[in-house]
Amino acid sequence: MNIFKVFKLQEHGTTVQREFVSGMVGFLTVIYIIAVNSSILSEAGIPIEGAVIATVLTSFAGCLLMGLWANAPILLVPGMGINALFTYTLVHSMKLSWQDALAVVFISGIILSIIAFTKLSEAINKAIPHSLKDAITVGLGFFLLLIGLEKGGLVVKGSASLMTLGDLSDPKMLATILTLLITIGLFIKNVPGNFLWSILLGTGIGALMGVLPKGSSPNFSFHSYTSVFSGLRFGKMTEVPFWMAVFSVTMVIVFENIGLVHGHTALLKQPEKFRRSLQANSLSACLSGLFGSSPTVSTVETTAAIAAGGRTGLTACFTGCLFLVSLIFIPYIQYIPDNAIAPILILIGGLMIQNMAKMDLSDLTEALPAIIIIGMIPFTFSIADGMAMGFILYPILKAFTGRLKEVSALLYLIALLFLLYFLL
Repeated sequence: MNIFKVFKLQEHGTTVQREFVSGMVGFLTVIYIIAVNSSILSEAGIPIEGAVIATVLTSFAGCLLMGLWANAPILLVPGMGINALFTYTLVHSMKLSWQDALAVVFISGIILSIIAFTKLSEAINKAIPHSLKDAITVGLGFFLLLIGLEKGGLVVKGSASLMTLGDLSDPKMLATILTLLITIGLFIKNVPGNFLWSILLGTGIGALMGVLPKGSSPNFSFHSYTSVFSGLRFGKMTEVPFWMAVFSVTMVIVFENIGLVHGHTALLKQPEKFRRSLQANSLSACLSGLFGSSPTVSTVETTAAIAAGGRTGLTACFTGCLFLVSLIFIPYIQYIPDNAIAPILILIGGLMIQNMAKMDLSDLTEALPAIIIIGMIPFTFSIADGMAMGFILYPILKAFTGRLKEVSALLYLIALLFLLYFLL
């Protein structure tokens, strides 16, 4: 295979060396996802060893799909926010098993594929107002922030309130605070592989304070993955909650990926790659359900690979291969304590919340539905419920103010589906 012809390196003004360096930078920037995603998936009941392998294989396949199909330096890995939806909404709130949730992921990927390979992607992108799109991102940010604070022991269930400050004498909380300060410092200084260093240093701090996971052992069995690979179950397809879950996941991955892919291709100044990039993303989402992970997204860390000079799909392919090599280090991931994971959730949540700066809240018919989404996602601990309330409220407020024409027919349909979600 002539990689110069396959990836059109000369046409893009790049070299194999530059693409490799960009792929390495992208990998070091996003490698934290192996530990963080597997930790969240394990809370859904997936064996931690299987969750780790699923995350690695999903990332490997996603990056290769993006590189070979779209020839874009966009990194596809299990998304932050959507993994929380998988565990805390589908499994914990909606009482689906993790096997049922994987089936939801697979079907949602098929629906995204139908959208991506037709003109529906453009229609949906135009139908949803920017205020609601931005609100979903901000709401996801607050959700991750809340999960990080809880995971790190910074907030706990209160006796006189829903939440209260954790015990400042708790070693876990102190370890989280120290790691958080390090994480923020490394990120602000733009240290290469800052999240990876944060996890390593946080694990060291956890060891010194005696908060490493109990029963940690370097022995690691790949046998547990046999129950995860193709572990999806379709037994609940005849039940309404299953399809409400499919609807919720589909809504999130459609809006999030359309926005992310559009942003990445615009940064590359290669808008012609938008369609194929979204298609690669949709196929990768289907594979996520088969491999045993929550859906992939065009991760924001892609910007690091692009900033390092990545211009073609060879960058994504190199990153994918590095994910595969990381399997060697899997036995040691189970040593990573919560205090090393929580700061990354907190920081990523904060970065997503920054999206609020782009929101125009001067028009109350736009602002209130957006605010409802932002508030209800973390307060209900359900991304689906928060989205539903905002999407239902939007056309109602437009109707009250005599501005029905500002709402597209497709958005009315989506609001109706969300209303049925609540009623059923």
